[in-house]
This record gives sequence, structure tokens and C-alpha cells, in this order.
Amino acid sequence: MKKQKIDSKEVGLEIGLSLLKFFAKTDFLHYGYWEEGMEVDILNLKQAQQNYTDFLFSHIPQGTKSILDVGCGSGKIARMLLDKGYQVDGVSPAERLTERAREAVGQEGTIYHGTYEEVAIPEGKAYDLILFSESFQYINMPRNFERSYQLLNEGGYMLLCDFFRYEEHKHRPLGGGHWLGHYEPALANSKFEVVTEIDITQKVAPTMDLVNGLTMEVMKPAWEMGTALAEARLPGWVWRIIKWKFGKKMLDIEAKQFKGERNAKNFIADKKYCLILLKKK
Repeated sequence: MKKQKIDSKEVGLEIGLSLLKFFAKTDFLHYGYWEEGMEVDILNLKQAQQNYTDFLFSHIPQGTKSILDVGCGSGKIARMLLDKGYQVDGVSPAERLTERAREAVGQEGTIYHGTYEEVAIPEGKAYDLILFSESFQYINMPRNFERSYQLLNEGGYMLLCDFFRYEEHKHRPLGGGHWLGHYEPALANSKFEVVTEIDITQKVAPTMDLVNGLTMEVMKPAWEMGTALAEARLPGWVWRIIKWKFGKKMLDIEAKQFKGERNAKNFIADKKYCLILLKKK
């Protein structure tokens, strides 16, 4: 029997959600929005994430009734939108998170499982607003604009809150995000116009200092002790096979995760995080 392939990104999201629930008592998967004077501490992360959500919701246009939450994660935001009286469906490409999201929305909304580019949504289904909260970066942009145009009612909106990468930075300790230089022409070639664009990089960047602290003070020591224990306890020939098979991957993890570079300073240098409201022409 063929083994089921495990999606490393999905596992990462599950681990991240478990850590957030344990350390910060939060079900949110997105960055925090740090108001002036807020101490950047894990105990304040839940409030910072609530600030982010409030900021996001404040830019939903009046008259919006139906929303499609693309990349809906644990379903937390979809649930909150339902509680505010919106009609909400979601799209989730991750199997385990799809189960969580379906539990969150219950019978009040539909969570479609699959990638936004390919997921099957019933013909004739349309929405007033399509929401991308840190999910825009994972979707092919031309296809995204095309699909969103098809799924929106006349005069409908795309509301995205996500980060983009500056192309001029050659050394990038932080991955992720569409190239800003690719987004601008893709938008120009789309059938959408900008209603609102707000740069909130400075507000969300402190979240990376929390991530960096957790990585360097908890995950790095655990990684080092785990590998040292494995080398000491396993037969030499077993450890050599592991190093031969996974050595490059292990070095890649150490180079990417454990250099202390995934912080707010580098995030600000490399990224532009924006809330953008687009309207269907």
C-alpha cells in the first residue's frame, strides 16, 4: 500500500497552531497588530492578533453580506464573521485545518477543500467580498484575479492583508510573499481597481521578534539536544545513514531557522505588509 504523502507546510501550520494555543491561548494563525506602547511579549500576542482582526474587519465595505474566506486556517475568522451576521464560506487547502474550520463554522457555512485555483465551487455561487488574510501570497496572482472576478457579484471586493517581498534584497533570511514587482503589473492587468491601500509593516513586524525568540530560546536548544542525543544513542552506522540521507536538509533547517535573522528588523527591510481593498470594475 502506498504511503500517504505528508505536506510539510500543513504539518508546520498544525504545529504552529498547537504552540500558539499552548503559549498564547489563541486560535489565530496570523500576525499581530502591535499598537504603540504594547509590550512585545507572548502574553500580549492574543490581543495583538485581535487588534489585527479588528483592523481587518473595519475595512469590510458597508453593504457586504456574503464573504468567501480563502485560506481560512482554523476557521477562527470565519466563525467571527458568522457571529457578526455575515454569510460566510471558506476555502482550505490543508486537510487537517479543513476539519478544524468545518467544526468552527458548523452548518452555517461551507468549507471547500482544495486550492483556490482549482477548488470546486458550485456554479452560480457568488460573493460580495473575497477575503485573503495572509493567504494571497500562496496563490498564483493572474489566476487569483481571474477566479475572484468570476466569483464576485457586480461591484464586489477583494480584501487582502498580506506581505510582499522587495526584489532588491539579494540576501533574504525571511521567505514568503509575492514579489512586489510582480504584483503591480498583475494588478494593472486585472479587472480590479484599488480602493484602499495601507502599509502596516511597522505594526506587524514585532511579531517576528516573538517568533525569533521562540526559535532561538526553545526550538534551537531542543534541536541541538535532540540531534546530540540521537548521535550518542544510535549505532554509528545508523547515524551515518541519517546524515547521508537527511544531512543537507538538516543543514538547510539550521541555516534558515537558527541564525537569529528571522526578526522584526529584517522583516521591515525585506517585506512590505499591506491591507489592500480592491473593487471589481
